[in-house]
Amino acid sequence: MTSDKQNRTPGLRRRAREAALALLYQWDLGVPNLEQHIQHYFDSNTLPPKARIYADNLVRGVVEHQDAIDTNLSEVSTHWRIDRMNIIDRNVLRLAIYEIKFVDDVPRKVSINEAIEIGKLFGTEDSGSFINGILDRFQKPAENASDSTLDGS
Repeated sequence: MTSDKQNRTPGLRRRAREAALALLYQWDLGVPNLEQHIQHYFDSNTLPPKARIYADNLVRGVVEHQDAIDTNLSEVSTHWRIDRMNIIDRNVLRLAIYEIKFVDDVPRKVSINEAIEIGKLFGTEDSGSFINGILDRFQKPAENASDSTLDGS
């Protein structure tokens, strides 16, 4: 017997995060024109308007703040260089760090849980625990005012 939770379709924000992951995956591979790529993706994939807007905001936010996000990611991913990470894991982590740092209406715990679940769904069998371990070390500056190295500003 399956639970109701397993039968539910993903929520709008989950669908938006998954779309953002697909877009960031291609961006990370070096698509020549991000604007055209985003437009083509949304023309080819049906998303509710609110999910589309959130996905678009996530992608643009990660791209805009990539240097700060990658700096934060490097600081908490001891023994793992960003360029050596699995491309799915790297971009799931970027999305989560972006949400934690720059999206005020998403609790840190939700961002982390969503990242873990999306990593399990699209990454390797080790992605969930890897993502959890990295994000467990990451905090917003306000959560740990004594450690300004995670500020990224």
